[in-house]
Amino acid sequence: MELYRCQDLTVGYEGKAVAEKLNFSLSEGEYLCIVGENGSGKSTLLKTLAGLMPPLSGKIERAASVKKAGAVGYLPQVFQMQRDFPATVEEVVRSGFAAKSGLPFYHKSEKKLAEEAMEHIGVLALKKRRYSELSGGQQRRVLLARALLATGKVLLLDEPAAGLDEKASKELYELIASFQESGVAVAMVTHDLAAVHSNATHILHISRDGAKYASAIGDVVLSERAADLKADFKAQGGRISGGVR
Repeated sequence: MELYRCQDLTVGYEGKAVAEKLNFSLSEGEYLCIVGENGSGKSTLLKTLAGLMPPLSGKIERAASVKKAGAVGYLPQVFQMQRDFPATVEEVVRSGFAAKSGLPFYHKSEKKLAEEAMEHIGVLALKKRRYSELSGGQQRRVLLARALLATGKVLLLDEPAAGLDEKASKELYELIASFQESGVAVAMVTHDLAAVHSNATHILHISRDGAKYASAIGDVVLSERAADLKADFKAQGGRISGGVR
């Protein structure tokens, strides 16, 4: 079932376009990797899909199921929180349920699910710590656990492995893949080409010359995109994790 269809979509902020004429779709169980150079509008696109920013032009068609509260879990690249904000890891993770119910209290079953999510992500031992005291990598894990609890249909992830070591990144990608295999649609911004190769069913490559959308099934499509992607990342001084096989 198709959840999103974008037609001639232009996204930006303060009236300034950063990505134009985007045409792609996202269906249940698909894993869309959004790649491209810095400043090409990848994060802005994700915010627009999450409903946090209006499109500048074009259309976003959403399935009725995506419009319901709690249908979309969103992990931003940067999560702003006051340094002295007293929320604990446990409270931040549980707040994912509030996106669905709008209520500030939680049932026993929800508390159990939050514990399981924290255990899977590897932050259960930190549950009583203040979120603001954690390292960047630990904060990413906490926010991913929150996004997983918040979602029902779609996961929108902006550089989810940023700040994580290789082992933690592998475990994180495996967890995301398990959600995708259960029918959740995933749209992920990433600079990790190995993750694109291993996980993507579709690729949206955004550049200053326009956008290319294609199925990522099979090495042929990936090899066609590899030269462009490598050029993007070298130009921005980025590291290509694992290469493209």
